Amino acid sequence: MRILILGGDGYLGWATAMYLSRRGHEIHTVDNYLRRRMHEENGTDSLTPILESLPARARAWKEVTGLEIGVTEGDLTDWELVQRVFEEFQPEAIVHYGEMPSAPYSMIDRDHAVFTQTNNVVNTLNVLFAMAEITPEAHLVKLGTMGEYGTPNIDIEEGFIEIHHNGRSDVLPFPKMPGSFYHLSKVHDSHNIHFACRIWGLRATDLNQGVVYGIETEETKLDERLVTRFDYDELFGTALNRFCVQAVIGHPLTAYGKGGQTRGYLNIVDTLQCVELALLNPPAEGEYRVFNQFTEQFSINELAELVRQAALHHGLKVEPVHVENPRVEAEEHYYNAKHTKLLDLGLKPHLLSETLIESMFATIERYKDRVIVDRIAPRTSWRGVLRSRVRR
Repeated sequence: MRILILGGDGYLGWATAMYLSRRGHEIHTVDNYLRRRMHEENGTDSLTPILESLPARARAWKEVTGLEIGVTEGDLTDWELVQRVFEEFQPEAIVHYGEMPSAPYSMIDRDHAVFTQTNNVVNTLNVLFAMAEITPEAHLVKLGTMGEYGTPNIDIEEGFIEIHHNGRSDVLPFPKMPGSFYHLSKVHDSHNIHFACRIWGLRATDLNQGVVYGIETEETKLDERLVTRFDYDELFGTALNRFCVQAVIGHPLTAYGKGGQTRGYLNIVDTLQCVELALLNPPAEGEYRVFNQFTEQFSINELAELVRQAALHHGLKVEPVHVENPRVEAEEHYYNAKHTKLLDLGLKPHLLSETLIESMFATIERYKDRVIVDRIAPRTSWRGVLRSRVRR
């Protein structure tokens, strides 16, 4: 299968490109190094040292495996570039990771919020138009987020819910209550993709992914040059990654607020499984489907305790502390999200365990001299605009 991977230089994009290449698919990647530039802007970096460019990573992949990964360096908001890539590569499937992925980054100020929504919504619209005009039979596998739903006080279904109202019934998109301008951009994407499927007959799978953790895949272990990135800072790191880094450097585990915030989580190797299952089982023409992509649910407090116990077993003593929550979110809430569709397709989950956390510790210890300690604590507040108004 000819598979176009958008955002191929990223944490998931690079890992997916290698995974699918090794399984015999023809892979072409696109990236404009936005994540690298945002790290430069904020004085942060990946814990793991990655090669200087996507072409360099593709060359290393070929040296190690003999397999080709094609590369285009460019911006998906540039219609001419998107059009050219689609015309030249003629993808049968598109895996779309190529968006600004950080909720805190989108909440820094007006400029960052506007950039987030412009970048994400426009580039996905370009992809949809390229599919409709050039490769109408192709299948879009788009990375969404469980954050589109928020934390409603009812069970979260997979994309759609049957509504009974005034004696009539319909199956409609599940209500969305996103918690940041980034998550809002993903909601807009979902609506646009659903529209394109209904109106143009495209086919798409929206993967509403939970929080991903982990550093290694089978491919990254082949050669140090093939490592994927690992973020732990306040803008791009997840809670579990942050806790693991803090445990290794002897820093208290900083739980935001009360720590009852509950989300779905999955290992990076399960993300690769999920994407492959979606690709191998495409939807029908005109079908827009949603898979909730996670394997387990944890609260922040539960994650902190898992890391504390694993650290103790690893010879590290660390305790959680509660810090002021920079976000505006429910810190204690009901959370029960359905996630059966990928299991029905054959997903075999790798569940979070003390052993897995300890394996993350080993990699972090190897690179702990690269930790930028003063970029771990939260500095971006969801209330920033309100506070600046008060100061005026």
